[in-house]
Parts: sequence; structure tokens; C-alpha cells
Amino acid sequence: MIKSRISWAALAAVGLLVLESSGAASAEAVVKIAKFTFDPPLITVQVGSKVTWKNEDDIVHVIEEKDGAFRSDALDTDGTFSRTFDRAGTIDYFCAIHPHMTGRIVVRP
Repeated sequence: MIKSRISWAALAAVGLLVLESSGAASAEAVVKIAKFTFDPPLITVQVGSKVTWKNEDDIVHVIEEKDGAFRSDALDTDGTFSRTFDRAGTIDYFCAIHPHMTGRIVVRP
């Protein structure tokens, strides 16, 4: 009987460790810039997630939030820009050089 109690206690402890470690990791999402588009154009992430844009075009792009909350430097080919989102909401962004390029991020609590 003692063995089964120890086994269940050990199993419960391992389960708690797994829950704690999986909850501590934050998600990452990548948005590719290619052929004058954001791919994917719409992403949904959790609060605390990091989004990275990677320029795979042969031309410079600048990522800018619609209301000016953030703006990247000029991203040349293979350049990246990352931002971590710490509040829930919807973020609309575009390329400041090519305003027809638009994207949206939905950040969930």
C-alpha cells in the first residue's frame, strides 16, 4: 500500500512540473514578408507571445502599427523585426513604404 501512495505522489509531482514548465513558455509566431504580402495576413496569439516578421523580398519594408504604437527599422532582405504583445486586443499594421501591404494580429488573453 505504501508503494502505491509513493507512486501516485511521484506521478502527481511530475504532473505539476510539466504543467509549470509548459505554462512558463511563451509562444512565438512568424510572419513572412514575400511578394509584397504578409504571410499569414491574420494571426491569433496569446498575451505574452512574440511575433517576428522576416523579410524574404528583394526590397526594403518597414512594419508600422496603424496607430503608431510601433515601427520597425528598414528591413532589407532576410531582416527581422520582433515584438512581444503584452495586452489583449487587435493590432492592425502595414508596410510604411508600401501601404497596400496590411496585416492583423489578434492577441487573446
